[in-house]
Amino acid sequence: MNVVDRFLQYVKFDTQSDELTNMTPSTPGQMIFAQHLEKELRELGLKDITLDDNGYLMATLPANTSRANVPVVGFIAHLDTSPDMSGRHVSPRIVEKYQGGDITLNADKGIVLSPDEFPELNHYIGQDLIVTDGNTLLGADDKAGIAEIITAIAYLIKHPEIEHGDIRVAFNPDEEIGQGAHKFDVELFGADWAYTMDGGEIGELEYENFNAAVAKVTFTGRNVHPGYAKHKMINSLRIANQFAIMLPRWETPEHTEGYEGFYHLTSIEGTVEQTVLTYIIRDHDRDRFERRKKEFEHLTRKINKEFPGVASLEINDQYYNMREKIEPVKHIIDIAIQAMKNVDVTPKVVPIRGGTDGAQLSFKGLPCPNIFAGGLNFHGRYEFVPVPSMEKATDVIVEIARLVAAK
Repeated sequence: MNVVDRFLQYVKFDTQSDELTNMTPSTPGQMIFAQHLEKELRELGLKDITLDDNGYLMATLPANTSRANVPVVGFIAHLDTSPDMSGRHVSPRIVEKYQGGDITLNADKGIVLSPDEFPELNHYIGQDLIVTDGNTLLGADDKAGIAEIITAIAYLIKHPEIEHGDIRVAFNPDEEIGQGAHKFDVELFGADWAYTMDGGEIGELEYENFNAAVAKVTFTGRNVHPGYAKHKMINSLRIANQFAIMLPRWETPEHTEGYEGFYHLTSIEGTVEQTVLTYIIRDHDRDRFERRKKEFEHLTRKINKEFPGVASLEINDQYYNMREKIEPVKHIIDIAIQAMKNVDVTPKVVPIRGGTDGAQLSFKGLPCPNIFAGGLNFHGRYEFVPVPSMEKATDVIVEIARLVAAK
């Protein structure tokens, strides 16, 4: 079975995660998919296969080299798809040798994947593209990564002339709701380092991500009949709005890129009596990240000076920039770059404007940069993946395994 066949099979599993269930995995479909993969790994002949009650699947391809002290390298991908759009009844199709122009995803609903809106399509003219039918996301994030890892392992098994050390693979639940690494047993996994196959377009290599926090600001008001409210009413909605406009207008997601951080208002829930603003705070630089959190504290004090006791603030860190954990072992980046070059892929080292399981795993003691899986436009109906990108990602995994043993 090749990487495309695997991928088309995997996207049929409904594995959309759900942050409201308070379970691991958060949805039953993820465990059903994990059990399917467990069976496939056993049929391939992998060893030390474990699938725990939380849906974490791990396995080993034993070393075939006589060389001593070859590091154990791991490859990781996540089982779940985003809750942003349905992943049920995914109906992919292959656009053969894409010739440019619009791709009609759903004629009845007038849904079109167009290079006018998604100019990255122009990079893949002449290639086979896997697209959706316009009703669901595709699931390349991260079923492309799973398909690439398993296809690479199968290739290594069929080609014993390629020497490699022990290779560990893991497939975990709930990455899309930020919980993929929470119950990942790094000690059981036993790798010296790993790579998540969860990046975007071909060539991407990421070992820097945002430092991240969530901030919840609660404003407590006092409701009085508006006709008799003078000097009595405290309108929490109005005060919350005053807080919101005090933050820098241009430091928001719609105005930032690259290494630029932001404040992002994700929800407003309120009445006159109480209003809650929820923000996510992001910055690649740790010092600027800490200053952003201090700014929330400063503005909360400022509001309370004008309206005593109205505002309360809760800030919780979510994850940190893995760069500080990767730089001391920079050779794992060098190996990935060399592997890409060896299989004719141009490396693109870019920062992640988000988070990744690899960030949390790096801080748990498993250095874990992120490699492209090939997909684009994740989390929606316009998601697509070029077939050659998946094939090259598979080649990169094989080449990393070879290089680690050779070095």
